[in-house]
Amino acid sequence: QLQASGGGLVQAGDSLRLSCAASGRIFGGSAMGWFRQAPGKEREFIAGISWSGGRGTTATSVKGRFTISRDNAKSTVYLQMNSLKPEDTAVYYCAAKTEVASYYITYENFDEYDYWGQGTQVTVSS
Repeated sequence: QLQASGGGLVQAGDSLRLSCAASGRIFGGSAMGWFRQAPGKEREFIAGISWSGGRGTTATSVKGRFTISRDNAKSTVYLQMNSLKPEDTAVYYCAAKTEVASYYITYENFDEYDYWGQGTQVTVSS
């Protein structure tokens, strides 16, 4: 129901754009988020976007480098990642929260999300 893609092996300083396609039933009215998990580490919030797309938030660790966006007509959320660093290496997951308090709220806690994609590997070499 959530299909993430776009990961790969890149060098430090390169860019990648991740995509997450969702079924219309899940995407419509949902806030969306991106998380990542590196080996031996907990799942980490990266970015969230409101149902309307009017508000996006990013984690301090990626602020200024990563941007989240969504195309409601395509039921797809994106994560544009620029100036990648080796510490960005992780499996990246997209998630959807279907019952939102308002069209302008974003969510940063993984346990608030209802649906998860399968993950896409991003590896950044130095």
